[in-house]
Amino acid sequence: MSIALVVGSMIGSGIFSIPTALAPYGGIGLLGWGVAAVWAIFLAKMMSYLAKHIPATGGPYAFSRAGFGDLVGFFVAWGYWLSIWTTNAAITITFVSYLSVFIPALSSSTLLSTLASLLTLWSLTLINSYSVRGGGKMQLVSTLLKIIPILLVATGAIFFFNPDHFTPFNPSTSTNLQAISVTSTLCLFAFLGLEAATIPAGNVKNPKKTIPRATIIGTGLVIFIYIFSSLALFGLLPPDQVANSTAPYSDAAMHLWGDWAKYLVAAGACISAFGALNGWILIQGQMPLALAKDRLLPKAFAKTNQNEAPYFSIIASSVIITILLLANQTKGLTSLYSFMLQLTAVTVLFSYIFSAAAYGRFALRKQFKLSPSPKHLILALIGVLFSIWLLIGSGNEAILWGAVGMIAGLPIYLWKKNTPI
Repeated sequence: MSIALVVGSMIGSGIFSIPTALAPYGGIGLLGWGVAAVWAIFLAKMMSYLAKHIPATGGPYAFSRAGFGDLVGFFVAWGYWLSIWTTNAAITITFVSYLSVFIPALSSSTLLSTLASLLTLWSLTLINSYSVRGGGKMQLVSTLLKIIPILLVATGAIFFFNPDHFTPFNPSTSTNLQAISVTSTLCLFAFLGLEAATIPAGNVKNPKKTIPRATIIGTGLVIFIYIFSSLALFGLLPPDQVANSTAPYSDAAMHLWGDWAKYLVAAGACISAFGALNGWILIQGQMPLALAKDRLLPKAFAKTNQNEAPYFSIIASSVIITILLLANQTKGLTSLYSFMLQLTAVTVLFSYIFSAAAYGRFALRKQFKLSPSPKHLILALIGVLFSIWLLIGSGNEAILWGAVGMIAGLPIYLWKKNTPI
């Protein structure tokens, strides 16, 4: 279940759209996947070490708090929680968009699409509010189902592989170094979520062994799926066709098996989005739970039921996501949704930077059985530098709004710190 949480949280709807963004760069885009994969491996290894020695609920929050104190820990958790709201709103909308292939009325009726979005969100909210294990089982099934269509298309495409599609290797106007930098930044976003298994640590059996293994294995599986499917897709379809496609895997399936195959990929996209949404709803209750246990949020967020599910935190988060979904349907409030969406990736990257910095701090201070060996220090340095690189690639506007969103939580922190226990 922990492996499925890692894989399912990373593989959402992005894999169905990233090839379109990479296509203008041709074959050199595969090097972007390679660079991103190296970063993911280093970060997964670092997160595994941290989870082994600090198997506490909250993952990056617990690591950052242990390294730099309550204030930094709160900002990491608050920012991460904000990102989950917008992520889940976006994934819900994506799921309903793919579902419209089977139910066309969803694409023509705002009322029906809104109702479908809310039904999807609250169905998974109820499952995860009842039991963390129930949400874990749902994640396992949806993860297995979501990768089948992707691997079917990729495997079929290998038999029609055309190496001419990779000539020239870099058809863009950018230099090779610039092209690798841009494509790496695009691909790095696809690995956001590799820390997913570290967050519900309090509900994981034998977390010191389970979480590190799940993080490494899950990240490895995702790297294989991303690179194998992208290589096969570009080998099957010409770069200009991929670049102008809104659904490259659907085009590939239709090319292999005919028009009916678009439904296969649409089903895979629905399952992929559904599984990712389930995983993030499971996680959305864990971060406020960790903050509340440390008295940095009202104690209501620490409430759990007999199945150890943080039902109050999950439901409260889904209420906010519901507001975002409704705001997205109201033209006057779409700017609010766009604003919230911008800070998603940035706030997650802040958690990576502080987690990596905390790892280096622990090593230098010989804490948590870590030593200042070159292996640990290099791991921390790469984690910080790669995350900063991706943060810069997000753009100044996203960084600004991300910082504003995180600072918005400061009054809550000050209020709780100054409230007598």
